[in-house]
Amino acid sequence: MEDDLKPGSLYENVEHGGPNDSGLVMPTSLAALTEGEYNKLAKKATLKMDFVIMPILVIMYILNYLDRQNLASARLAGIEEELGISDVQYQTCVSILFVGYILLQVPSNLVLGRIRWPGVYICAGMAVWGAISAAMSTVQGFGGLLAARVFLGVVEAIFFPGALYFLSLFYNRKRYALRVAILYGGSQLGNAFGTLFAIGVLRLGGTYGLSGWRWLFLIEGVLTTGLAITFAFILPNSNQKILGLSKVECEWVEWNMVKDQGQTNNSEEISNWQGFMLAATDLKTWLLTGTLYSIYINGAITNFFPSVVQGLGYDRNTTYGITAPPFVLAVIAMYIIGWSSDRKQERWLHIVAPLIVTAIANIISISTTNTAARYVAILLLPGSFYSSGIVTLSWVSNSLSQPAPKRAAAIALVNAICNTPNIWGSYIYIGAPRYIVAFIVNLVAVGLAIGFATAARIHLRRQNAKLDRVKDTGKHGPTAAQVANGFRYIL
Repeated sequence: MEDDLKPGSLYENVEHGGPNDSGLVMPTSLAALTEGEYNKLAKKATLKMDFVIMPILVIMYILNYLDRQNLASARLAGIEEELGISDVQYQTCVSILFVGYILLQVPSNLVLGRIRWPGVYICAGMAVWGAISAAMSTVQGFGGLLAARVFLGVVEAIFFPGALYFLSLFYNRKRYALRVAILYGGSQLGNAFGTLFAIGVLRLGGTYGLSGWRWLFLIEGVLTTGLAITFAFILPNSNQKILGLSKVECEWVEWNMVKDQGQTNNSEEISNWQGFMLAATDLKTWLLTGTLYSIYINGAITNFFPSVVQGLGYDRNTTYGITAPPFVLAVIAMYIIGWSSDRKQERWLHIVAPLIVTAIANIISISTTNTAARYVAILLLPGSFYSSGIVTLSWVSNSLSQPAPKRAAAIALVNAICNTPNIWGSYIYIGAPRYIVAFIVNLVAVGLAIGFATAARIHLRRQNAKLDRVKDTGKHGPTAAQVANGFRYIL
């Protein structure tokens, strides 16, 4: 691959002990390898790292989504009737989770960017949110459910922006989008099989005096906490030591990151506050925020997906069953789009093309009551808007990559703001079974997303042109080290 550096002028330079033409020095253990040996090492190290990191993060995200979204399944299982809560109170319980989830993301990521044990930190958060989810099985009314959802949102704020930053410690820009797609696939598998899992668990209703939805919260929560403790002993805390990788393989991982970024990942380079301010005052942050925010307006449908599917007129178990295929297709679509975006080193088209499919699906939902046509739209929606979303997230990490505290702050800031549609989006899903207002809002949001993405591409292209001319883009451009080493933005 392009980032697997092969012998040549660069290789010969470092092999003789001096800095290469970009000012970076390849470790002697790597410089001593032949081209074939180097490429074999690169493939082996990447594959072994994938097997250690990606399955754990995917499982964590599946459980993260199950514990967050199980309220939607519980609604179809009669939680409103048993607790005596109204539709508005239910919508409030859905929305309130995202208040803490949004507010705590930036502080959590700033902590994560500083500590020596990021893997342990993420696993500890998982263990706590699992315990909270299990405790939700004991709630007796609206107040208890509301309080549990508040605390669940606060703790779950650790995971997703933390996982995006965590991946950026191990995978460079040529590999990042596909790994984000694999990670995000976990949420879609959670959506797909969470409903099927719910069918089995809800049949426990009445066992030992517990309703089916109480069993759902209890089993998912205990499973989450148990796995979190196990994962804490496996997930790496730096690219210098990864379970199952030899010393030279870890040196390759570290070198691959340094070469791509144009500098080492130094968290002490600036303070957390400086990193936050650099992210908050950078135009790139807000153009990409606008893109992802508009995409996530469409994503709010997942909070009501079983209810939207139920509008097709099927019974509860059939509704659960046909809710799964759209999310399975979403996983496939995300993997293909993420892989293609990395391979072609292109972001804009891989965002806009899926959004056109999202627009078509929303138009179908607005225009017809035909069951088959509406289910086709439901099949298309998650895969299209989530595919564009994962590429946008990759664009954020790639375009605001250094210094490290800026990257950590930018990832969390963008993700936090872009999750706010989950707060107000719940209230536009009115007028069942067609939800006309929601689909019109979604369609307008698609247009905004395409506009923001296009503006971001134009801005980054101008920044690259400026780097070609004067080797500097000022305060909000690459760091001096990156400029010296030829860093260019991915368009």
